Amino acid sequence: MRKDWPVHIIVVGAGEVGSYVAERLSSQGHHVALIESDPDRSREIHEQLDVMTISGSGTDPLVLGEAGVEQADLLVAVTPYDETNILSALLARGYGVSKTVVRVESRRLRHPDLEALFDGVDDHLVIDPDEEVAHAVLRLMEYPGAMEVNQMAGGEVEVLTARLPGHAPLVGVSLKALGAELEPDWDFIVGSITRREGDAAEEVTIIPRGDWILREGDLLTVICKRRALRDVTARMGLAHDMPNRALLLGGGRTGQMLAESLIQRGLDVAIIEKKQERADELSELLGRALVYRGDITDATMLEEAGVASQDVVIALTGADDANVLACLYAKAAGKRHRRSGEASGPETIAVVHRLQLLDLLETHEVDATLSPRTATANSVLRFVRGEGETVAAVATSLHGDAEVLEFAVADGCRCDGRMIADLGLQEDVIIAAIVRDGKPQIGRGRSTLRARDHVIAVTRPESAPLLSSLFE
Repeated sequence: MRKDWPVHIIVVGAGEVGSYVAERLSSQGHHVALIESDPDRSREIHEQLDVMTISGSGTDPLVLGEAGVEQADLLVAVTPYDETNILSALLARGYGVSKTVVRVESRRLRHPDLEALFDGVDDHLVIDPDEEVAHAVLRLMEYPGAMEVNQMAGGEVEVLTARLPGHAPLVGVSLKALGAELEPDWDFIVGSITRREGDAAEEVTIIPRGDWILREGDLLTVICKRRALRDVTARMGLAHDMPNRALLLGGGRTGQMLAESLIQRGLDVAIIEKKQERADELSELLGRALVYRGDITDATMLEEAGVASQDVVIALTGADDANVLACLYAKAAGKRHRRSGEASGPETIAVVHRLQLLDLLETHEVDATLSPRTATANSVLRFVRGEGETVAAVATSLHGDAEVLEFAVADGCRCDGRMIADLGLQEDVIIAAIVRDGKPQIGRGRSTLRARDHVIAVTRPESAPLLSSLFE
């Protein structure tokens, strides 16, 4: 991808993933053209987003030409149809587009012979939102109470996002006092705080510099060394135990992949699937899982599946309303059993497609939410940001506008051999961690960056381009 900024990007498919990716890229200053075959959806997106919208197919050369394919640096094809995505990317390659991202669900189409069609496979990324969601759920299950969990720098650094409960030891602690306690070798740092200030209608995200006092209800993003996970989760008031029993609501591709992973880890897994044919198929494929045929919003069905005695309940269907209602019922059932001393109640995780529901879910104590949008966007944004191996990972959040970026320090770049304090970073940028030779350290003003270090930084999206330039 070119080193000048902004770049021209074509997104094919204006579904939940495509529209979110287009919005995120446009907000960062890129020129974005969004192609959508459904005329009604195309008009809707035109009214919602500040991007060029073209009604048509990404496999039509005339439509690609209208979208500016000859000037494009990247094409992202994320329609629900694998063949459409692959053909759109192949056509874009023929026009000279240097980087392509395609959504492919079929495992049959993930074949080396197909990859060979794309010149320079290092510039071609295959993504699967269902797989990304399954992996994200697994991470959340390891840290009950966390809202988002990401690993960076080969797993040496963990990024946890959680809202502080009243009993959390960090409540009432000032960042200045926390820093004094952690001296001289910090194990973690608060990268961002999202809170509602005064009479503000919406929460605002703060990249904390100077002294702040942490409050109950603050949404924190904490960057920590792997070895410090137990200490950090305890301070944030989180549990750190993998559950033993899991109930999956919905037996689609995501549910099947998640069930396979959980069974491999030795968990007792139950699934509720509405369609009889699919339920029979899952019973055959997942011999150790207990599969129920029924509706996830049917209280009798949920009780039959033992919803209140589960350790975790995960709603994975494509219907937000059903996912929300089932999680709320699971919470209510857990409270009833807790009063009777029969169970402590399950942790609940809901997959949501309409982000407007997030505030409602938090108000009603759904423990964690995730979306195919952000799970996929993180992979795409890393691909967009990177020049070669400069950007190794990106973690965006459903709950705030801060981004966590992982950079590789290149030989001779502007930050090679310089202390963090001398980099002239903007106020909304924090160098949170440095990993050198596989050993992590928390970034301090006196820390010196060296070539081949991996650096974890927290920033707002608009400041990411300038930050990236330091590492090129």
